[in-house]
Amino acid sequence: MSVGVLALQGSFHEHTAALGKLGVKGVLVKKPEQLEGLVGLIIPGGESTTMARLAEYHNLIQALQDFCKKGKPIWGTCAGLIFLANKAIGQKSGGQELIGGLDCTVHRNFFGSQLNSFETELPVPKIAAEEGGPETFRAVFIRAPAILEAGPSVEVLAEYTLLSKESTSTIENMENEDCLHFL
Repeated sequence: MSVGVLALQGSFHEHTAALGKLGVKGVLVKKPEQLEGLVGLIIPGGESTTMARLAEYHNLIQALQDFCKKGKPIWGTCAGLIFLANKAIGQKSGGQELIGGLDCTVHRNFFGSQLNSFETELPVPKIAAEEGGPETFRAVFIRAPAILEAGPSVEVLAEYTLLSKESTSTIENMENEDCLHFL
C-alpha cells in the first residue's frame, strides 16, 4: 500500500516520516504520473498560494482534480485543506487555483498572523465513542484557516466557537454575531 504526499512545498517530509512509522510506504508526489497506483494522498500544511502556483507550474492541478474525482481518500492539513476546498475566501489578490472536492468554504488565515496562534482542547465525543481514546483533542491553530460552511456530504468531527471580538478577520455581518462556530 502506497500513500502519496504532495511534495511541492510545506511539511511533506514530516508526513512521509509519519507514514513510515505506521509501516505505510510514503511516495513524494511532484509530477502527475506519481499519482498512479496510490491508495490515498496527503496534502500537507505550508503556504497554499505557493503550493497552488507550483502545482500549476508542474501541470498537477488537473491530475489532482482527477485523483479526487476517483473517490480516493485525500487528507489536507492547513494549506492542504484550503487547496481541497470547493471555495476559499480571504485569498491573496488574484486568488489561487483550488483542487476542490471537499464540499466546504474555508477562510485563509482566519485566526490572524503567527502572533495570534494558539492551542486549545477540542471536544471530539464521536471519535472517542467510535475509536476510543480521550474525549478531547489538543488542536493547534497556527495562521490557521477556518471552515465557515460545510456541505451535507461533510461529516463534522469537531467544532470551535470563537467570540466575534476575538477574531482578527473581517467577514460580512460578523459584527452582528456574538459568536461564530468553526468546523
